[in-house]
Amino acid sequence: MPKNEKKLEWDLKATKQLMNNLQDQELGETDIELPKDTIKIDDLRRREALDRLYSLVDSLIEEIYITGKPVIELPSRSNSNIIWDEESDLLLLGRQIQKKQFHSLTSVADITRLMRVLEIINELLKKDMHATKREIFYTDVKLFQDQKNSDKSIEDVATMLYTTRNSTHVVASARGSCVGRLRIRDKNDIIDLEGLGSGGWGISPMLDNIEILESDAEFILVVEKDAAMMRLAEARFWKDYPCIILTAQGVGNVAVRMFLKRLSKELQLPVFSLVDSDPYGHYIHSVYMRGSKRLSYESPFLATPDIKLLGVLTRDLDKYNVPDDCRLDMNKTDIKRTKDLLKEDFVKKNKEWKKDLELALKIKKKAEIQALSSHGFEFLTEKYLPEKLTTGDWL
Repeated sequence: MPKNEKKLEWDLKATKQLMNNLQDQELGETDIELPKDTIKIDDLRRREALDRLYSLVDSLIEEIYITGKPVIELPSRSNSNIIWDEESDLLLLGRQIQKKQFHSLTSVADITRLMRVLEIINELLKKDMHATKREIFYTDVKLFQDQKNSDKSIEDVATMLYTTRNSTHVVASARGSCVGRLRIRDKNDIIDLEGLGSGGWGISPMLDNIEILESDAEFILVVEKDAAMMRLAEARFWKDYPCIILTAQGVGNVAVRMFLKRLSKELQLPVFSLVDSDPYGHYIHSVYMRGSKRLSYESPFLATPDIKLLGVLTRDLDKYNVPDDCRLDMNKTDIKRTKDLLKEDFVKKNKEWKKDLELALKIKKKAEIQALSSHGFEFLTEKYLPEKLTTGDWL
């Protein structure tokens, strides 16, 4: 199909209207008023994070001097302290406080690990360096024993400081890429993401070094699968349909979610997700939309509440005639995950989303994004996505 004919047929009318609506609003975290029964987390500059760390350590030393019984207090991250706020559509952390005391060998080990992580973060901030969670584990393998222990201590420290993990200069390993109509600055380097080939730009976990310069995109598309990302990149989808495309190759990690949040806020563009038609795909969409339970304290900085679920919807399987042999049977785990999603308040309030999940339970079928290639390799880029973006067929 010729390029001009494609644009004439698929004008992305619904997407452009959504973009205009968003740009008429004033977006940003400052507009989000969190409920009084939740804690407020700050995104701190390096000097601010250091000051807060020193203040915390001083208070611990003072308590040891006065009482001789050091107690470390931090917000509880248990499920019972995680709150879904309907107004902001975010998972947030409540005000329950957890106390760590020296009363057993287990608690001594826990507090020792926590103090070691505080020491490491102090070093990182003073030297203005970053370290991955894996690197921190290897600084003291004998003490941490398992990376789960060091990861937990890292999150404990972030909540004790009432800040984001990114503010402590602790990052996850790079995983995720971005292509399309976007120019950024990484310290002194200006990067044009249109000219990086099909591999795109590897999303840096050190986002405090990244500046968003300009974009003429009309929407942002988050893709679950690397294979679908490759298809879109090879077709240079953003040429005909001005967009920025990201993938985290599965569930969005902190860097990808934070970068998506920044793009959405600074560029004021509509955001869509393209995931497999299965409960795991719906879960991935939900993490981008309202945050994760494990990092609920960071949701205002990681979640994109306005993200729309573009596909692949359960109803799309019949609408786009996905062959029966390209559909997979849902297993027991899939069925349980779907039922669990249907119990979530944020799903209950979205009637169309609830309806699509109920349809999945009824037919007990799922499908991957790649199932659309049963109609040809170009079907995703030349029919499925353009039609849905033009007609507004999303949740």
